[in-house]
Order: sequence, then C-alpha cells, then structure tokens
Amino acid sequence: MEYFAPPLQALIEEFAKLPGIGNKTAQRLAFYIINQPEEKAQKFANAILNAKKSLCYCKECQNLSDKDLCNICSNPARDHGIICVTESPKDVLQMEKTNEFKGVYHVLHGAISPMDHVGPDDIRIKELVSRVAEGGIREVIMATNPNLEGETTAMYISKLLKPFGVKVTRIAHGVPVGGELEFADEVTLSKALKWRVEL
Repeated sequence: MEYFAPPLQALIEEFAKLPGIGNKTAQRLAFYIINQPEEKAQKFANAILNAKKSLCYCKECQNLSDKDLCNICSNPARDHGIICVTESPKDVLQMEKTNEFKGVYHVLHGAISPMDHVGPDDIRIKELVSRVAEGGIREVIMATNPNLEGETTAMYISKLLKPFGVKVTRIAHGVPVGGELEFADEVTLSKALKWRVEL
C-alpha cells in the first residue's frame, strides 16, 4: 500500500538515493522541500541543474571547477612545484581548511581497489604522471586515505614517479588508519602535513 501521492513518493525515492540518506531522512527532506514556497523550491532545483551543467574538471589538477583552470591552479601565488595528491575534491577542501598547504593539487577521483574492480587506468594517475614528466615538480605529497586502498594507490604512484627523480612523500599518520580525510579535523590534517615522510 502506498502512503504518499506518487509525486511525493518519487521525490522521497530520489532523496533516498543520496549517500548517507535513509528512508526517514529522505521523507524529512522531501516534506521540507514541499513545504517551501515555490520560488525557493525552484531556486534549489536550479542550483542542482546549474551545478551539473556548469562544473567540469580542471585541465591541470582534475578538481571540480567552472573554468578550464580552477582557482588554485590559476593562482600564481601557489607553489606549482609541489603537488598534493588526493582521492576526491572533498579532500582538497579539507586540506585547504588547514591553511598549511601552499602548493597545488591533483585529484585522482578514486583509489586502486581490485575488490571493487578499480584499477590504475580507472582513476586519474596518467594525468599526474604527465604533469610530473613535464618537469618543474619538486615534490609529490601522497594524501590518499590511510586505508588499504589509499596505501596501495600511494605506493603504486610512488613507484611510477621514482624514475623522474621527484621527491615523493606521504602525509604522516596523524589521520587515523581506516579513516577518511573528509572526516578529519583541521588540527589533525595540519599535523599530518607537517610530519609527512618520504616513501
């Protein structure tokens, strides 16, 4: 038996597809949107569509951007000789909150995970190697998550980059093993960056 009108049920089902959103939270979100004035609901819908249409990947670092080069890559004040490698754009945001890192980034959009059928060709490793091959890079900091997939990815990339003579470091384990950068606080990330070690 259906408890909700089909349009409301469809909205609940769409919210429930979002990561971390269960059925009850999906219902709360759907009722919240329905109870908003139409112009607010329209503004919300437009924001989703605009983000989907306008965002692309930075041609340099692969982070999300609305231009060919993101704000970090196009900033001449950043140290373009140091690249911090992260698994996702959310990790870049966390690193930036520390105000500790003044270099540039490279976003892999995942980690090597044979169990999930994700290999090196499925993430943005080739683009990183190309950046390093162009020259001018002094250090690559591996800031992948401190779990099995993140460690595997960091080691794989460090082996690929060794022939270029670039220093490859790993953020220190101020971040708990098995955790994710997205949930680490600024102090923990600051310490992890400060005490990074060479691979």
